[in-house]
Amino acid sequence: MKSIFKHFLPILFLLVNYGAVAQNQAREKLLLDFGWKFAYGHPFDPAKDFNNGTSYFSYLTKAGYGDGAAAKNFDDRAWRDINLPHDYAVIQPFSEKGSFSHGFKAIGRNFPEVSVGWYRKTFQIPKEDLGKKITVSFDGVFRNSIVWLNGHYLGTELSGYDSFEYDLTDYINYGGENVIAVRTDATMEEGWFYEGAGIYRHVWLNKSNKLHVASNGTFVRTEMDGSTAKIKVRTTLINQDVAPRTFLLKQQVLNRDGKILESQQSASITLKPLEHKDIEQVILLRNARLWSLDDPYLHRLQTIISESGKIVDNYLTKFGIRTIRFDANEGFFLNGKHIKITGTNNHQDHAGVGAAMPDELQYFRIRKLKEFGNNAYRCSHNPPTPQLLEACDSLGVLVIDETRLMGINDYHLNTLKKLILRDRNHPSIISWSVGNEEWGIENDVVGARIVGTMQNFAKSLDSTRAITAAISGGVGVGISTAVDMLGYNYIRHKDTDKHHATFPQQLSWGTEEGSTVTTRGVYVDDLEKHYLSNYDRPQNDHFFSLEDGWKYYVKRPYLAGMFIWTGFDYRGEPTPFGWPSVTSYFGMLDLCGFPKDYYYYLRSWWTQKPTIHIFPHWNWSGKEGQNIPVWVYSNADEVELFLNRKSLGKKQMPKNGHLSWEVAYVPGTLEAIGYKNGKREINDVVKTTGEASNIRLTAHQNSIKANREDIAVITVDVLDKNKLHQPTASQEIEFSIEGPGKLIGVGNGDPTSLENEQFLSEIQTFEIANLQEKLSETKIEESAVSDLAKQSGWQKAFADERLQAFGEKYASVLYKGEFNLPANYTDGTFKFFFNSIGKQQSVYVNGKQLASNIAQSKNGNTFDLDVALLKEGKNEVLILTTPLTKKQSWETVNSNPGLIQMVVPAPAWKRKLFNGLAQVIVQSTGGTGDIILKAKAPGLKEAILKIPALPAPQRPAIP
Repeated sequence: MKSIFKHFLPILFLLVNYGAVAQNQAREKLLLDFGWKFAYGHPFDPAKDFNNGTSYFSYLTKAGYGDGAAAKNFDDRAWRDINLPHDYAVIQPFSEKGSFSHGFKAIGRNFPEVSVGWYRKTFQIPKEDLGKKITVSFDGVFRNSIVWLNGHYLGTELSGYDSFEYDLTDYINYGGENVIAVRTDATMEEGWFYEGAGIYRHVWLNKSNKLHVASNGTFVRTEMDGSTAKIKVRTTLINQDVAPRTFLLKQQVLNRDGKILESQQSASITLKPLEHKDIEQVILLRNARLWSLDDPYLHRLQTIISESGKIVDNYLTKFGIRTIRFDANEGFFLNGKHIKITGTNNHQDHAGVGAAMPDELQYFRIRKLKEFGNNAYRCSHNPPTPQLLEACDSLGVLVIDETRLMGINDYHLNTLKKLILRDRNHPSIISWSVGNEEWGIENDVVGARIVGTMQNFAKSLDSTRAITAAISGGVGVGISTAVDMLGYNYIRHKDTDKHHATFPQQLSWGTEEGSTVTTRGVYVDDLEKHYLSNYDRPQNDHFFSLEDGWKYYVKRPYLAGMFIWTGFDYRGEPTPFGWPSVTSYFGMLDLCGFPKDYYYYLRSWWTQKPTIHIFPHWNWSGKEGQNIPVWVYSNADEVELFLNRKSLGKKQMPKNGHLSWEVAYVPGTLEAIGYKNGKREINDVVKTTGEASNIRLTAHQNSIKANREDIAVITVDVLDKNKLHQPTASQEIEFSIEGPGKLIGVGNGDPTSLENEQFLSEIQTFEIANLQEKLSETKIEESAVSDLAKQSGWQKAFADERLQAFGEKYASVLYKGEFNLPANYTDGTFKFFFNSIGKQQSVYVNGKQLASNIAQSKNGNTFDLDVALLKEGKNEVLILTTPLTKKQSWETVNSNPGLIQMVVPAPAWKRKLFNGLAQVIVQSTGGTGDIILKAKAPGLKEAILKIPALPAPQRPAIP
């Protein structure tokens, strides 16, 4: 098979297009994450879906006819206030009726009441923006999203992973309010793993001149000559003006500090109206500082369009200079240096927050992986959030970027195209993956044809990276013979040596290996509780152990490396168990990022850092005298084991292996000492601990930025009286917080935990039902309302047409309605979000007047209701009005008096420790000062952690 990747010229890659990182007059990229409203809809009952799509003219019939919650004037005041990113799957309880693959969350086809989520955001656009190009871009929405602006249907995006963008320019109310509405439907799954639900990634509002660089419109390739980079920049330009535009295009290469290193300017360029054009430019950069795993240095490319001496667009792109080369016999080379790829597969969820991860959490997770020598990340099995790639670029981790679904039609190829155009400038990305374990087509000619088409299409967009596909079935047929770079998923029953001999020019690596199943902190299987020991062993006869898998790959240079399944545990796929297990067991780290013992095996052989780790813990009360298997992971030459200072023997550490002893349990101290070149180098100790006495809180960073986005990841554990970590503790810890911060998630890594991950207020709304009316040709005085309410003669409200003649005949209309409250109504606080149904109106609840003769209000009125005024069951609403009328029969008058909202305050945040550990995530609310986190539990000393929220610039954002 021909491979174009065995010898190709070194390539320079850019990091992600940010548009303008800093605001400038020519271009703005504004975060649109704050101040949204959220409520649940329904997948098939229009009455529970705010009657969207039920009007005579639907949003697919005529422009601007978004109805129900898509309408600009829809009243969303009773909805929940939220910020993005937001995952409404993670807040659902667990249910045995939920999806096995998605972690048994109560969402999906069996739970229609919570599977559709609506979002609305009201914002201002100044008059001065008229004449600009304005778009909204979504980094990812799960899933089947429909978007409207001011009632105008913008489009539908089926994918829960693709980034997408809509043009708002002609729909905007310049100088006034605008409303964006998004309907998401997570009823149907895309993957076989937890995926989240809703707008779980960032949203951006983009402003530019009508002459501008296209979205994701820069692509950079280089050839290296010694220390000089020949930077080839392709820029896609668009003139969306009505007249021709003549301009200059300038490229500037900046260092990390913003200093201009080199630049190049074009000759005069003219674009006709609505014309696109690709412009190629070349910049020579001498003594270029390279991007590498150890020094992930990022430059910036500033692309400037100027017209008559004025800058009209300024497009900034971070990038890293580096070369890659794959060789069919020798593997992978970065900047000419051989690198054995030591990677992991990962999904996109984390404890507490689900798929809605703050940016800093992406960095936290990548740092955790890199600590044990993970140098590569496979985006399993979907396009990632851009912030994940930014973290890999900044921290020095290689990436396989993967599309979601194989196929050759517009849907499949456009998804692949959007992925490549968005991500092709990241220095971290070394391969595009076009498929994973496509069992229906993996081993036949159809699969070979499809992968051939996708591969050729991908190369037409980016010929600088290898195209891979992951195969779990047999090799030597189908997809495995047609893809440039074969990805082996689990080689226990595959002969990779034979395949390499048959296809000597084909590149190859292990896209999934290991698939071992363990529970952090567990050392004896407990199948009844669904807990599995941490001693390394194969899951079953179809898999290698972690150690055997690595030994296989490390001794075969033609295999570029391997990606373990997985780095982190994730929700769903709780193999080999089912309910009530809700997360996977595969990770080297649990769902919180707490290391399992495997972590130290990998650190021993994937890094040069002196490492030694002894396990299990040494708390085995009741097993005195019984043998306990003791394992040591280390990269020392020799290890000596001591129990209570008595040597149990020194052993030579096998390369890429481990050591083990059988030790009769005696309480005390177990110590492993590692020797290098005959000298003591490193040690590790485990001790028998006493009962827990106090709580400890430890933040992953000492302070956070006061920018509404930054977080602190807090490790929660308990100590005995000697200040030793208690490894088997299981107390429930209660948390409280003060100051400019909030709690956003809790977890503990227990794969069977059915505890809440977030603790939110409960919001219920109650409609004003059974609305009736009394018509009066004479004015009804307020003093008569109480008596009239008791009389008969009521008719259904709004039965008569409200034309002008109606207003001339009737001076007053008295309305009566009711709402029903549950037995726990005393737990809540109440608001009446009132909508005007008269030109003037007086409003009463259970006989108490809330307002007297108030004028019609476009935005409605809000009344706080004293709980003492209310009662369980039926409550009465009276509204005395001067009637609303309309001029034309096709016009409408409001007939909905509004909603009663009940809010039950959130319960206390809490989480049980699992094998001594739990995690809580704190996020900035924007203010400066000290955030005070408190943790308490019966019988334990309270812990108090102070986290300073320091002044920091906030990203440009829409309020």
